[in-house]
Amino acid sequence: MSAAPIFRRILVWGGFLALAIIVVGGGIGFLAAGTPGIVSALLGTAMSVLFMGITAGSILLALKVSGDPVSLATFFGIVTGGWLAKIIAFLVIVFSLKNQPWIDPTVLFVTIVAGVLGSLVIDLVVVARSRLGYVSDVSLPTDDSSQD
Repeated sequence: MSAAPIFRRILVWGGFLALAIIVVGGGIGFLAAGTPGIVSALLGTAMSVLFMGITAGSILLALKVSGDPVSLATFFGIVTGGWLAKIIAFLVIVFSLKNQPWIDPTVLFVTIVAGVLGSLVIDLVVVARSRLGYVSDVSLPTDDSSQD
């Protein structure tokens, strides 16, 4: 069994989270700040989805590339590279949006935080409900061989 279905499920639930944040955050953002509130909610949601996708996508890619325990360094290299790309992308986006007049910083911040917290909850729930074996290729004694 592979962990790939778990991360695919995380991506699907992340899509539902993004729709919820767009609807709720866009509505509240519009009421609080008008058009800049909607734009900020859309950007905050897009950033959350992008970063969640980079994390899950890098793990899925690393699982596909590193099939055996010898390539454990490859797995962690891909995942760490994804996290590094995510940090750089976040800093570039935040600094480029810093003083834009069409952005409401409060709405942008709240939607990013909602996306991060929501994705953490999704990760927790999906992983906690998933069944993935700890070991593989185990031979258990059968009832026939244990008879005296």
